Amino acid sequence: MADLKTTFLGISSPNPFWLASAPPTDKAYNVNRAFEAGWGGAVWKTLGEDPPIVNVSGPRYSAIHSNERRVIGFNNIELITDRPLQTNLDEMRQIKQDWPDRALVASVMLPMNEPTWAKYLPMVEETGIDAFELNFGCPHGMSERGMGAAVGQVPEYIQMAAEWAKKAASVPVIVKLTPNVTNILPPAKAALDGGADAVSLINTINSIMRVDYDSLTMYPTTDGMGTHGGYCGEAVKPIALNMVAEIARTKETRSLPISGIGGISDWRDAVDFLALGASNVQVCTAAMVYGFKIIDDLVDGLNNFLDDKQLTLDELIGKAVPSVTDWQYLNLNYVEKAVIDQELCIQCGRCHVVCEDTSHQAITHTVNGERRFEVIDSECVGCNLCVSVCPVEGCISMHQLTEGIDPRTGETISPEKADWTTHRNNPMRKTK
Repeated sequence: MADLKTTFLGISSPNPFWLASAPPTDKAYNVNRAFEAGWGGAVWKTLGEDPPIVNVSGPRYSAIHSNERRVIGFNNIELITDRPLQTNLDEMRQIKQDWPDRALVASVMLPMNEPTWAKYLPMVEETGIDAFELNFGCPHGMSERGMGAAVGQVPEYIQMAAEWAKKAASVPVIVKLTPNVTNILPPAKAALDGGADAVSLINTINSIMRVDYDSLTMYPTTDGMGTHGGYCGEAVKPIALNMVAEIARTKETRSLPISGIGGISDWRDAVDFLALGASNVQVCTAAMVYGFKIIDDLVDGLNNFLDDKQLTLDELIGKAVPSVTDWQYLNLNYVEKAVIDQELCIQCGRCHVVCEDTSHQAITHTVNGERRFEVIDSECVGCNLCVSVCPVEGCISMHQLTEGIDPRTGETISPEKADWTTHRNNPMRKTK
């Protein structure tokens, strides 16, 4: 089995899977259960000043479901911890004593004045925590009080608070970034300039899930009124991956270690984050939907993947980053076309309908008077739409043709002039 032990900012943990700062890490009972299940670390639910804030005593969560009633998007309006600070500190101290081999990070959110940071951070660090995570990401409730995303959307504030934290703390400082920005690089650069040791991302995205179709008010509500919350879960993963990769591939920020967050539900999601530049990953929604025992599948799946690829965890980290580039650098002479495996095809016709209605009319619905779906190579632009909508995995695949070279003539041609009708069985055709 692959060795999943990781060291992030000098913090050792038995695997790269940490629980993110959220309801699952709100108290010692939960974190103890998580560590018993096998999680490598936990970021304690965000601490604030005393007296603690007050959460609503009504619906805090809502979800978007697939047709099979599987949660694919999740929304919450819960604020930072509503438990007394001293209660949290006592429990964090005990957890670290009981689980010295696990990473324990304190998430904090404080007003934008240096004396407050200087007062509270030493109090928290005294518990024995391994690092701080500065929560500059929450988009609801706390941002209205000048914290959370209200800080994370202003690079100057990020740098300022990071500097205060580094003065007050002797353990590493991680800055948690908000995705509610147009460009993730200025906030990341500000964290670096402020002396932060790493960044974590993404936090949740501003969202309203739906309306109540009877009352025609937003859903959910508290006594008839509602507010936007933070969106997370599987649906946000592509947004998170893009932001992680941007930081990892950009010269000014690539030195920042990254803790990846956003829609990690199985081991494949972890591979995506790690390969695109994250050094470890944090999980929340999947644990809230399925419970802490999902760690078994996460660990086993990542172990098996690394063994199959004959890679170490360190070798996987950042492996895909060199393949990420700007659109202008893509090879416009490269050609791929779709191919339908007739043995797997169930004749549903979805590929034909979507291509006919919304794409390039490149898939037949009849051949010699019989129902049959085939790609018309001369019309196919390789857009991958048919692959995306096909309900049978592997039935439609993309095959590489020569990179701008007509195998019949040796002539260099552009994709829009290519006529690949007879190429499927051409022995000169290069395929992946």
